[in-house]
Amino acid sequence: METRFSGTAGEIARFLERRATEPVNIPVLQPADPFLDMAGEDLRSRIFLTESETGDSLCLRPEFTIPVCRDHIAKNAQTPRRYGYLGEVFRQRREGGTGFLQAGIEDLGDPDLAAGDARSIADAHALLRHVLPHGQLQVVLGDQAVFDAVLEALGLPRGWQQKLARAFGTSDQLETALAELARPQNPAGQTGAVGKLATSGDQTSLERHIAGAMEQAGLPLTAGRSASEIAARMIEKQRLSETRLSADALEALRAFLAIRVPLKQASKTLMAFAADTGLDLGQRLDGFETRVREVGKHAGLVDDIVYDGAFGRALDYYTGLVFEIAVEGSERPLIGGGRYDRLLTMLGSDMDIPGVGFSVWLDRVDKLAGDA
Repeated sequence: METRFSGTAGEIARFLERRATEPVNIPVLQPADPFLDMAGEDLRSRIFLTESETGDSLCLRPEFTIPVCRDHIAKNAQTPRRYGYLGEVFRQRREGGTGFLQAGIEDLGDPDLAAGDARSIADAHALLRHVLPHGQLQVVLGDQAVFDAVLEALGLPRGWQQKLARAFGTSDQLETALAELARPQNPAGQTGAVGKLATSGDQTSLERHIAGAMEQAGLPLTAGRSASEIAARMIEKQRLSETRLSADALEALRAFLAIRVPLKQASKTLMAFAADTGLDLGQRLDGFETRVREVGKHAGLVDDIVYDGAFGRALDYYTGLVFEIAVEGSERPLIGGGRYDRLLTMLGSDMDIPGVGFSVWLDRVDKLAGDA
């Protein structure tokens, strides 16, 4: 931990110690690219950017998951390992303020994914039970892997699967994407010669056309994306725009997203959905059911959890479990987390290291603790 804490923060610091986590100290100044690459460009307007003397893009630490994973890789540390943290992060938020305390646990390298998921939810649940003993906790759980399995079973092109996966958990973006699938339209700006070449799929001719237009406009061919990259993206965009989901497939996708049941009913509900729609969700459902059994081993936990087929979290690196915990009557979640099995490889690890974790917004917890 970065320093000694009192009050709610001190209680959480002691809780992390009792949960056998290894404290980790992360520098406040961080390279910005990993956050923008993994968390998406939308984060750019909400973090505090600067540059090093050599021109490298830096930022004030906006969260802990990515820095903790980078620190683990840099130290070439052994796994499994459980890291606990408590420190200040810096982000522009709708509720105001720029710097606030965040705590959490990152659980790296446990090969038993279902047990790791259940432990992460249980740790988060127990933490809030400790600091808010009288609050009625509400846990909402989603699964990126099950959603991906539905998209694959529907036979959507890979580009559409990625687009919908990125929108997962953001209702407005997801609804817009579903509307596009129901009523294909020509991509904006792809008309005339460019539109015809993109529609034909002739990448060589389109690349030549774009290179000529760039040269005529006085743009160096080495500036930004190359003509080849632009042409490939335009053709992909055209193909995606021409994809139409059948009425039955669209109805099946909407039916999945409408599922919201207590966790103890979720496995049966998903199996019934797969049977009714004829979709083969295979091992993803097996993994989901195994996780539910592991969660059931933690006394009293399963009764507070609802499974929501449409629930996701707005970070690109989640690969399976996603969850948030709130107190009944609160407008915003107090804890958010999930599984990110590809993140460490994307950050440079030469080994596949599974990971799962959660973060606590201490200012929100503090307010509720003070109101109690």
